[in-house]
Amino acid sequence: MPGLFEMRTFKSAKYLTMKFLLIVVSVLITFFNSNAQVYGAKEYSKEIALYKAKQFVIEDVLGISGEVIGFQIDPLAAASSGELTSLVYKCQDKNKDGLVFGFYGDYWNKSGVSYKAYSFKDIPTARALILLDTLQKTMDNYTNFLNQDHDYNNLYFNAEGMTFLIYNSGGIKIRVFWNDFDSEWDIVAFRRTKRRLLSKLNDE
Repeated sequence: MPGLFEMRTFKSAKYLTMKFLLIVVSVLITFFNSNAQVYGAKEYSKEIALYKAKQFVIEDVLGISGEVIGFQIDPLAAASSGELTSLVYKCQDKNKDGLVFGFYGDYWNKSGVSYKAYSFKDIPTARALILLDTLQKTMDNYTNFLNQDHDYNNLYFNAEGMTFLIYNSGGIKIRVFWNDFDSEWDIVAFRRTKRRLLSKLNDE
């Protein structure tokens, strides 16, 4: 019965091949799902935030005008999570300048539906400096408290309509809650924002 034996061997090999392909596909699906947050974060870069923030500054901060208006805008820093980007703007024609927070991530509406969204919040420069200084002083004044028990000890306060949560989880971390956004602002991005904003003011 050589013909039957060969047919069974062929079917067995085909079955093993299909099984191997299914295992490979399953591994790839697991890999991409586990890394989806990282890839999604990278999709929203400082460049994309800058591109979208220009429209926000024109329409919501400076205002639509029939005149020719000049302004500068520059992304200062983006959190490694991709959830929060800081940008600085200045318009001499309208005597306005400030800091813009760009939020990106999972947005929960009042019905509990989650979807990817982005939004911007403007803070005039004088108030932005107070906010950044308050954050820094809070972390400095409560260093011992935050270091006593990681993840267990937390600090929070409200400023500029946003709630800031400070805690220690392998390093000091800041979470910012605003309009149903829950964005992580890592300490590196915070310090870079503060340093570069002060540097721009000193250059003027």
